[in-house]
Amino acid sequence: MGHFEVQIADSTTRARLGRLTTPHGIVKTPVFMPVGTCGTVKGLTPEQLCSTGASIMLANTYHLMLRPGVEVVERLGGLHALSAWRGPILTDSGGYQVFSLNSLVRIDDEGVEFASHVDGARVYLDAAAATSIQNRLGADIIMCFDQCTPFPAEPPLLETAVRRTLRWAEQCRKAHNRPEQMLFAIVQGGIDPGLRTRCAAQLVQIGFDGYAIGGLSVGEGHQHMIDTVKHTMPVLPLDRPRYLMGVGNPSDIIACVMAGVDMFDCVLPTRNGRNAYAFTQAGPLRLRNSAHACDGGPIEAGCDCYCCRTFSRAAIRHFFNVSEMLGPILLSLHNLRFYQRLMAEIRRRLGAGTFAEWAPGRLEEYLRLSM
Repeated sequence: MGHFEVQIADSTTRARLGRLTTPHGIVKTPVFMPVGTCGTVKGLTPEQLCSTGASIMLANTYHLMLRPGVEVVERLGGLHALSAWRGPILTDSGGYQVFSLNSLVRIDDEGVEFASHVDGARVYLDAAAATSIQNRLGADIIMCFDQCTPFPAEPPLLETAVRRTLRWAEQCRKAHNRPEQMLFAIVQGGIDPGLRTRCAAQLVQIGFDGYAIGGLSVGEGHQHMIDTVKHTMPVLPLDRPRYLMGVGNPSDIIACVMAGVDMFDCVLPTRNGRNAYAFTQAGPLRLRNSAHACDGGPIEAGCDCYCCRTFSRAAIRHFFNVSEMLGPILLSLHNLRFYQRLMAEIRRRLGAGTFAEWAPGRLEEYLRLSM
């Protein structure tokens, strides 16, 4: 079974240094999880992913249930065998994709029927089914099925989404049948403080292995997100991991670690990497710009990733301009390493007791650089 312990709680902020133990290894928190939507982080082998410092990967239940299907994953020996990733894996429930990618055919308190984005076939998904699929996929951490709302959303829709999220969380708890897997609940409620409090408090009453904050980073802006996270954190148990889903920029991560978040995931480092955008301490680089045409320097001096140790900015720009797949691969590697170096520095600062004096300045700098 999974276990989480807070090793150091920062005395000035709400930041925590923690240790999450799973059947496939230990995760040091705060942690950033690369997104491997279909069982792989786009363009990277598990060995390359490991070289960035990643300790846990996220996979997507919605996409895996459609292709290759849970039966195929089971037949191959589970998600770890399919992906060849030996570390811990977290699977989301598919709820976000159901509500954001598809033409909903029907939704009620029992579940949702939607048109597959692959072939248009009608698919039905409810809380018990989402839990059963994740049980069968075999991830170390699985998520409750929830209703994610867009931003902005009218109060009646937010109310309904919270009510269904709570109802479905209870059903997920009852359906969950693999005790070695940790089951996390998801707090919804938009940017409404009262709904967030109610949802979080009732989920805590039901009791879960961890708690996620969902429904943010959907257009509400940095300050609304931070305010919502700060409001929600005190309602959640101190001894359980807290996971902010789909976030985010380096500035978001630092601000939310200060608020008490332990776990993050986001497609930004790989998606931006595939679009010739590199994260650096001095600000973002856009590698298609002609300024890099003859630049023999690395993406970032002092970065120890394979990309920066081996290739120049000019070479990478050339790869993008001639549509060589190596360009997106190299920038994905660099960006993931950038994020893992950031998380390692956060953990180091927490361990040394210097996080509170370092974080505000670093946050201000990232906000200035629009990262």
